Amino acid sequence: MSMTTTTRITMGNKFYLTTAIDYANNVPHLGTAYEKVCADIIARYKRLQGYTTYFSMGNDEHSQNVLKGAAKKDLSAEKFTDGMADIFKKTWEGIEISYDRFVRTSEPGHQRAVEEMFRRINDNGDIYKSKYAGWYCVSCEGFLKEDDLVEGKCPMHKREPKWIEEENLFFRLSKYADAVLKHIEENPGFIQPDSRKNEIVSFIKGGVTDVSISRSGGAWGIPVPSNPEHVFYVWFDALTNYLTAVGFPDDKETFERYWPADLHIIGKDITRFHCILWPSMLMSAGLELPKAIHGHGFVNFKGERMSKTLGNIVEPLDAAKKYGPDSLRYYLSREVTFGKDGDFSWEQFLQRYNSELANDLGNLVSRTCGMIKQYFDGRIPSESERAEDSGGEIRAVCEETQKAYLAAMERYEIHNGISEVFKVIRAANRHIEKRAPWSLMKKPEGKPEAARVLFTLCEILREIAVLLFPFMPGKAQDMWTTLGIDEEISGTTFEDSLGWRESWEGLSGRLGDLTPLFPRIEADGADARPRQARAKTQGAGTGKKSKGKQMGVLEFEDFKKMDLRVAHIKSATMVEGADKLLKLEVDIGGEDRQIVAGIAKHYAPEELTGKNVIVVANLKPAKIRGVESRGMVLAATDGDKVIVLVPDSEASPGSRIS
Repeated sequence: MSMTTTTRITMGNKFYLTTAIDYANNVPHLGTAYEKVCADIIARYKRLQGYTTYFSMGNDEHSQNVLKGAAKKDLSAEKFTDGMADIFKKTWEGIEISYDRFVRTSEPGHQRAVEEMFRRINDNGDIYKSKYAGWYCVSCEGFLKEDDLVEGKCPMHKREPKWIEEENLFFRLSKYADAVLKHIEENPGFIQPDSRKNEIVSFIKGGVTDVSISRSGGAWGIPVPSNPEHVFYVWFDALTNYLTAVGFPDDKETFERYWPADLHIIGKDITRFHCILWPSMLMSAGLELPKAIHGHGFVNFKGERMSKTLGNIVEPLDAAKKYGPDSLRYYLSREVTFGKDGDFSWEQFLQRYNSELANDLGNLVSRTCGMIKQYFDGRIPSESERAEDSGGEIRAVCEETQKAYLAAMERYEIHNGISEVFKVIRAANRHIEKRAPWSLMKKPEGKPEAARVLFTLCEILREIAVLLFPFMPGKAQDMWTTLGIDEEISGTTFEDSLGWRESWEGLSGRLGDLTPLFPRIEADGADARPRQARAKTQGAGTGKKSKGKQMGVLEFEDFKKMDLRVAHIKSATMVEGADKLLKLEVDIGGEDRQIVAGIAKHYAPEELTGKNVIVVANLKPAKIRGVESRGMVLAATDGDKVIVLVPDSEASPGSRIS
């Protein structure tokens, strides 16, 4: 793969991105984690591009919901938010979020930033005192118009808002409506995706009114300097964190280096605050606007928004501890289209894990490295051992998918970016089947060609690891370690690491320890969902041979009871402690099964993976050497040989044999 970038990166180029800061009244759930994972993927991608990247996130600690949470625990707001900050940081660490700055709105530096923003906006004549009367949703921490309500309730939280009447300080938001609208029209990428932009444009054209920026009555928050009996409204306070994170107003060097933000990543429910109020505040204060704001969708649980009330909260640390942080990061980036709503279910999670991580990626690594261990004593074949390059076709596929990957990532289409990498992975698995190194090694003249195939696969794996690093940093690094590369991917760039090499000079050239990258999940219990139709299958026989003895005559009605199907072998591994048994993971037309087959003396695992075979699908479940098995692979015996029966190439998995 030659390196193709869409942007020329020069020293000093920066990229500053942020996520929304989270209300510190409850522990983060999977929907919260989705935003952080997406932002982290973009941050890691930009670092690999060579940008000096600064990634900020944090906690919003001054909401009324925080006060309620503290009261429930019988704690002061300060102690409560200290504890919540620790919980959030541990959660983000547990799913490998590589942030550079964690802002807490209770910290002195942030108070200084909020006060300076107020001073600048006030000096510009955009603050005045007036009486507010209207609906206020505590959960949103937002004021609502009568037209916003649905059957008298907040449309987002399905709760009745409170009617509030109090004298507050107001910001002249209406003064900047036309300027914000003009900026949106002149900068098409300012609000992403287009559906969010259209919503904001429609809202502004419908009329924007001035907004209250303070609350009275001793509420929890940062005091307004000119009116100490007031505190700043939570959104005026919270939005300013994006400035706090880069040193505003006192660290001028850092601020000038990173501001304006290149990308704010937020949930679609808070776009009005970020796309109307925030730009207006910045215009009033004389500061540059961010370059882009992306409003992502929600991650629902089986079609419903995650909620403690509904009892469908999935906590990211629980999922990460059980299945690994990279598995969770992969699912969220692969399953959910960035910018749209997505769904989480354990069934779909395990389906993607087993079919794409375990079978596609994990199997590619284990097959490649297993053959190098077996045929070349764990050494990556040297140039002198390899035949002339015959990998042009697979290299061309890699070239094209890499270009598509980079283009997708530049557009922040992270779901398409990861999809492109798996195109390469699937192409590499097909390359193994086509070239069949195990067959080449059976011929005296075939070893150099087998060496070429395996070296080509190592090159593909080395570059796949780099492309996967933003999505699955831990497993990507494990891939390099398995390939004997001591370097950290986090310390390199696309320019340094992508591009086909004919020599691994400077690298050890010897494989590291080979451990399964993604062991297949056999799910049980309430969290199992599903058991993946786990096979308790009887095996391609037990390897017992027919002695040519006359069999009894079978009635046609008995024969009709047999359910013979085409099955696709997704993976094959030896049964521990048995030299004749292989454990096969097969797909029978959308149903995954496990079959134990007594054919290990006749077929290497890598020879079977990817083949279509014929199985008895309705055999009574059994255990063979303690391994559950459900079904039997049909095979013929020819003297000392056992030959697995394969269907016509046009027959798809699940097709019935009749």
